[in-house]
Amino acid sequence: MYDNKVHSVEHRIVSIPQPWLRPIVRGKVKTPVEFGAKFDLSLDSEGYGRIEKISFEAYNESSSLIEAAERFKDRTGYYPERVLADQIYRTRENRGYCKEHGLRLSGPKLGRPSATAKADKKQEYQDNADRIEVERSFSLSKRCYGMNCITTKLEETQLTSIALSVFVTNLFRIQRRILCAFLRLIRFWCNWSICKSWKLQISA
Repeated sequence: MYDNKVHSVEHRIVSIPQPWLRPIVRGKVKTPVEFGAKFDLSLDSEGYGRIEKISFEAYNESSSLIEAAERFKDRTGYYPERVLADQIYRTRENRGYCKEHGLRLSGPKLGRPSATAKADKKQEYQDNADRIEVERSFSLSKRCYGMNCITTKLEETQLTSIALSVFVTNLFRIQRRILCAFLRLIRFWCNWSICKSWKLQISA
């Protein structure tokens, strides 16, 4: 730093046992700088999570939206109807990409309010309410499925632990759906049995 007359060093080591860690400035009151992996999580219409990008470097999240949409197209054969994203993803490049491919990007439109401003406000509120599901998935993974307490030391094992946490979250979501379907089947069978016995009593 003294020889090159600079005040920062790229990829400087901040942890000797974990040299791949990088300081990520978040600007929060309690923790303005965080150390650990940073990743983008997407949820499909069924509520299943998928890690779109993960890295220990401090990258800009907006760069992963186009890649995530293209991977969705490769998996399903079509683009998603809408993209519920935070404000940081609403760059001009992402807006132009979504407009070109017929995707509705959540958030207010650029420019003056149009004639449908009232309907757009209602749609924006609904999109924000639906986008909370992503934050809820993060909270659930941290509270219940070990993402908030990763004790592995190697870079590969830390990334694997994060991926397993998202995987287990999806498994429990599948389990809940199977259980709900089973309970609905039992309820239907009980109602059918009651109705059948009631008809037999009436006919007798």
